[in-house]
Amino acid sequence: MVQYSITSVKDLMEVIIPHLEKFPLISKKRADFILFKQVVNLMYNKEHLTVEGFQKILNLKASMNLGAPTSLKSVFPNIIPVERPKVENIDISNPYWLAGFTSGDGCFSINITNSKKYIQFVFSINQHIRDKELIEKLSSYLGCGTCRARVNNDDTELRVTKFEHLTGIIIPFFNKYPIVGVKALDFADWCKAAELVKNKSHLSTEGFKEICQIKAGLNKGREWVSLIN
Repeated sequence: MVQYSITSVKDLMEVIIPHLEKFPLISKKRADFILFKQVVNLMYNKEHLTVEGFQKILNLKASMNLGAPTSLKSVFPNIIPVERPKVENIDISNPYWLAGFTSGDGCFSINITNSKKYIQFVFSINQHIRDKELIEKLSSYLGCGTCRARVNNDDTELRVTKFEHLTGIIIPFFNKYPIVGVKALDFADWCKAAELVKNKSHLSTEGFKEICQIKAGLNKGREWVSLIN
């Protein structure tokens, strides 16, 4: 894995926070950002150097993300989590936001049953169950897909499988508002396979084999194909 990180309090205060205030987060992560902003502000003003300021930071951290780890609580047993901000009135108004969100959390996949040459194309986005409202809003915004809780975990999923919705809504949307990063390669290959099915090429042995090869190179499979080649 590779990671991009910013730890400079000055950069966080003067660059990152203003950027995310101008272009607000939509998911429940916005609550984490609100708490995070308070922590950065305390540190920017050197309040973390006081006992009171440091305690405030501990209390804020305890309500962020997954909360304070047990190891931290054992060292600082007086931590009192602050009330977590509520994220309401979710509104998806910028299509480029959805393109960026999909670049990070979306998935383009193909399911194939060799015995029947059954091919199913899937576009999906998974989030923690706490963002169920967001997933429902995504379905409404796109005008397609179903929302469901995933079995055996705490996720909720937007799932689009109807071929006419994929070719008539999903593909045109991301052609107009492009995905970035390696997922753009997955999308391009996925579209190529969908075009083969649209043209009935999958009914031939050669066409079906080509789709199987495309599937093998999608998502995590792309890493293995790159290593082999």
